[in-house]
Amino acid sequence: MLYGRSAEISALDGVIARARDGSGGAAVVRGEAGAGKTALLDAAAVRGGPMRVLRTTGVEPESGLAFAALHQVLRPVTGLLGALPEPQRDAVRAALGLAAGGAGDPYLLGAGVLSLLAEAAAPDGLICVVDDVQWVDRASADALLFAARRLSAEKIAMLFAVRGDAPVKGVPLTVEVGGLPASAAAEMLASRHGVAPGVARELVELTRANPLALGEIAARLTPAQLAGRRPLPDPLPGGARLFGDGVAALSDAARHLALAAAVEPELAPVLLATERFCAGGAVRPGGDTGGRTGRAALAELEESGLAGLSGTRLHFRHPLIRSAVHEAAAPADVRRMHAALAEVTEGDARAWHLAGAAMGRDERVAAALAAAAERARDRGGYGTAATALARAAELTPEPRARAARLKDAAVAAWLGGRPGQAESLLAEARDQAGADAGLAMEIAQLRGRFELNSGNAAEAVRILAAGDSLGMLADAAEAASYVGDTAAVVELGRRAAAHPEGFLRDAVAGIGLALDGDAAGPVLLRRALARAGELGEAAEYLWAAAAASQLGESDVATEMADRAGRVARVSGMTGQLPVVLEFVATAERLAGRLASSRAVSEEGLELAREAGYANTVAAHLANLAVLAALRGEEDACERRAREALAIAVPHRVGLRAGVAAYARALLDLCLGRYATSHERFSALVAAGPGLGHPTVAGRTAPDRVEAAVGAGDHAGARAALEDYRRWSAHAATPESHALLARCRGLAESAEDAFGEALRLHTNPFEAARTALLLGERLRRAQRPGEARAHLRMAWETFERAGAGPWARRARGELRAAGESGQAPRPAVLDALTPQELRIAGLVADGLSSRQVAARLFLSPRTVEYHLYKIYPKLGIGSRTELARLVVLQKAPVAAEDML
Repeated sequence: MLYGRSAEISALDGVIARARDGSGGAAVVRGEAGAGKTALLDAAAVRGGPMRVLRTTGVEPESGLAFAALHQVLRPVTGLLGALPEPQRDAVRAALGLAAGGAGDPYLLGAGVLSLLAEAAAPDGLICVVDDVQWVDRASADALLFAARRLSAEKIAMLFAVRGDAPVKGVPLTVEVGGLPASAAAEMLASRHGVAPGVARELVELTRANPLALGEIAARLTPAQLAGRRPLPDPLPGGARLFGDGVAALSDAARHLALAAAVEPELAPVLLATERFCAGGAVRPGGDTGGRTGRAALAELEESGLAGLSGTRLHFRHPLIRSAVHEAAAPADVRRMHAALAEVTEGDARAWHLAGAAMGRDERVAAALAAAAERARDRGGYGTAATALARAAELTPEPRARAARLKDAAVAAWLGGRPGQAESLLAEARDQAGADAGLAMEIAQLRGRFELNSGNAAEAVRILAAGDSLGMLADAAEAASYVGDTAAVVELGRRAAAHPEGFLRDAVAGIGLALDGDAAGPVLLRRALARAGELGEAAEYLWAAAAASQLGESDVATEMADRAGRVARVSGMTGQLPVVLEFVATAERLAGRLASSRAVSEEGLELAREAGYANTVAAHLANLAVLAALRGEEDACERRAREALAIAVPHRVGLRAGVAAYARALLDLCLGRYATSHERFSALVAAGPGLGHPTVAGRTAPDRVEAAVGAGDHAGARAALEDYRRWSAHAATPESHALLARCRGLAESAEDAFGEALRLHTNPFEAARTALLLGERLRRAQRPGEARAHLRMAWETFERAGAGPWARRARGELRAAGESGQAPRPAVLDALTPQELRIAGLVADGLSSRQVAARLFLSPRTVEYHLYKIYPKLGIGSRTELARLVVLQKAPVAAEDML
């Protein structure tokens, strides 16, 4: 029976009840040692009724063994692996050691864990209990928490228990477990131990009503003390002494067995190591390798109530008993026990025991740990690999090898979504690298990449520009383009031109030379794009998109960005995906597919936050701010823009700061606040590197022209027209020429230019904007009959796109022109949530539910659940109808360019 925990039980019951109904979720039970967290989890699991229960408990000795906890929780359901999408199945099998090869990608592994839990949840639901999270190995914790953040459509409740303030990333509900209410504590003491009320009050005060301390202390009091006839002992048997007396009362053999169990939970090596330890490091002549001494000690330890068997493992009744065992042991005995265990274990466990036995630096031990780290990394356990490599570096005698291992540890920490740890390890590696120039350059390139993704982009340029390799020059040019430092991009392009011909060299050099007005630049860019068929990596496709963008070929740039997204999802290196999705989302937005752009950016934002890519977070926030502006959502636009600027400005990411500033100016333009919009656009153009961006200023010139005309600043409009004329001088696409014609129509009041623009437009959203401007001009010129067709087309397009402010403006103009027809039906896909829209698009491309699940890091059951909701929303009943509908709704147009 639990005393005084009705509120906590109710909170957990709510999570379980919602999961039973198909709306899964997770909760963290947090409290100090002895607060009763495990008892709460046990009670919650029992109250789940027919729901299946899977369970794992973190064990400190295994915290360095990749996927130890995951193996424990998933072992009962590995028979269901066949139902998973192949990439997810392979990742889970590799992580659990069921197949050769590597899991490699943490997203795929996390999605595979989610899918396997979803299969295990059928038909009655599943409760997954993870106790002592603070000791769960990092690889397991990352995979389990990835799943926990994606349970909304699953019949799964995940319950985590953690001691103190150890972080449990991304779980929204926390149930704090403190001391018991005084009345409940008194009731428990009276019921279980016969404690008098006055004594109970004193115990509650002295123990802060910690349930474990209350129970253990009461069990040690005499009847006279329990009744209040004798005073309580001073001090109480609490803290380290709570179990210290029990440990001290053990025989030497039982205490040594307890020490072995404190550093290794598996029973067989514990028994054998205890036998060897007691024999002074070797089994006595004629000794039993089964461990007669060990078995006798095990019986004594179980009889003491301090520990017990659970399968093949020896578990302490409470984690504090393990602490008491450690406190009672001399450091030399702990090292000797690790040495004994190293003789009877193998693989990763042996490596960690060797490290525990080491006195000073030892290359043999360091190499064993580095090998364990490599195995963890190959299976996707980057956090565990980082820990093992950092410890291996501590044990490495030679400074260069130590620096190399610290560098590798930093990379593993970065890939594991721990940028702070990665930067600390890399700083230590730099200090250790000494005069090794090659290693120093490797470390510098990593420092630059870390800065570019999560730190100061201008600092990334400084670090990366110090290198001479093509890879570092390309990274430096990328960083400079994010800052908005055109001069640096030009210089880096010229330096790259000195390298041998190849795709990356031509792309980097071509962009730099083109920005400098050198005629060789476009030639190199054309040559780079001619190699597009040879590309295979997401990063290469992004360079191809940048090359096409510089040439003004927006349709090719959009295609390259889309290819990058597809490759990043299936390549096994989806850590690039949040960055790639920046460009995919922007392309969708510029094509007028606002709902799709929002879906992509919301996915990218979630992944970037999980990975710790702060600057990519800013990118997706800025794009979402622009989308909110187009929908006329003032509060959302301002909030997203403010959040993006809070990252981009101090990090000197001028590209993202510029897009966020553009969102605010665009909002004012959409709402007809021309003077304010004009001021904001003027400030955007004047902003220097790190605060603004020349690309943003150049590509938003058509909006600047419109704002200036609306504000009555015709000279400003002509200046913006000239800016755009210069910007698009080398553009070869009809859409760029259409936008230039629209700018001329506004700035020069040339009606024929609007007609030219409408003939050239390939982007229906931009065509609608031109039609609205022309329709307004015609109506005001008392030509309503000519105006109506243009205004009707604009109204219908804006309604379908969800661009509310422009739709209302077009409708008002249409009514003023004498037409009051029915509002066009909005695009049916707008009824879908962002998640549903992503699924619908992939299903329309012909992907199966398993394939969609693999692309979006979901379970196949989640995909089917969403399809079940999508069909009635759209009034259809099959995948074929869905594909036809998506094709009709998604016009095949090219984006103007990528901001």
